[in-house]
Amino acid sequence: MASGQFLAFDLGAESGRAMLGTLDRGKLTLAEKHRFANPSGVINSHHHWNILAQWEELKAGLRKAVRADDGSPVRLRGIGVDTWGVDFGLLDRNGDLLGLPYMYRDSRTDGMMEAAFERVSREKIFEATGVQFMQLNTLYQLLAMRLQNSPALAAADALLFMPDLFNYFFTGRKVNEFSIASTSQMLDPRSGGWAGEMLAKLDIPTGMLQEIVPSGTIVGNLAPAVAAECGADSIPVIAPGCHDTASAVAAVPASGDDWCYLSSGTWSLLGVELPAPVIDARSLAMNYTNEGGVSGRTRFLKNIMGLWPIQECRRHWAKAGREYSYMELTRLAADAPALASLLNLDHRPFSSPGEMPSKIAAFCQSTRQPTPQSPGAFVRAVLESL
Repeated sequence: MASGQFLAFDLGAESGRAMLGTLDRGKLTLAEKHRFANPSGVINSHHHWNILAQWEELKAGLRKAVRADDGSPVRLRGIGVDTWGVDFGLLDRNGDLLGLPYMYRDSRTDGMMEAAFERVSREKIFEATGVQFMQLNTLYQLLAMRLQNSPALAAADALLFMPDLFNYFFTGRKVNEFSIASTSQMLDPRSGGWAGEMLAKLDIPTGMLQEIVPSGTIVGNLAPAVAAECGADSIPVIAPGCHDTASAVAAVPASGDDWCYLSSGTWSLLGVELPAPVIDARSLAMNYTNEGGVSGRTRFLKNIMGLWPIQECRRHWAKAGREYSYMELTRLAADAPALASLLNLDHRPFSSPGEMPSKIAAFCQSTRQPTPQSPGAFVRAVLESL
């Protein structure tokens, strides 16, 4: 890679940041230029991402990155975006966005895995895709839209996963990057193409699916209107490992084959990197997943609970009028009694938004354990359970 400065946008389910990377004689240094909450909300009882607010935050990060602290211009060699997996936006034939993207924890996918299995068996879906069964997967989001006769799905000309959508806003070009497409449970990991036969049996339209491009593809240059708005030049927009875990695993400072990774955020992902997918009866039985990695590698992993319950507790307390920083919650947890209660964090109610302290209290009561009595005790119970 040539020397120069590059801008990376990293968006997780809770927050996002713009990082300026400077590569000089093989050494990479990083500087945070912008950080923001990842905005979402509820409309008509459905959870959505605030895509306009997200886009404005990305442009704010770009504006800050193209100017040094002394006001002098910074010439960027490239821009890249990674985000969480499975969620998407739909575009009509004019390239306009058809509504706010849904958040993967929305309840519209309740019962959709079972509905899918009535048409295509669990075994055949896994054989076609090699992906872990989770009701939040893109496959079940689309099936929910199909069974509900969604007008947006009927009008959709293009489906773009979240980083693909931002790449489209930046450049005007519509593509699906390999690693983010692999989270959907719609990709054939052996061929690298869409699992068309399975999708047809589920009556999922495929005409809206885009060309799958490998990690590292130059999507295009920054659109003139965006460049002018942000005071930037015509910068190449590069699709990295557009799934945040793909980029994180690519950055692990390890060599050889005898290592694994644990990537922790809202979710934790535990796994290894392999040259090819593992799709067999054992990986199906253990509900492992084969997701795309950088350079065509396979991330063979398990999605497990991460810091989501703590994030939800913090949101609950903020709505009640008490804003805690994570530093405060860490200190309060350290002061709370050890091993007072242990939670099964795979307990179904913990995966959905809202009222997390009440859900934890109800679990403790049902399992005849002490109920946490303070924010620190709640946080400690979650951390020790993880």
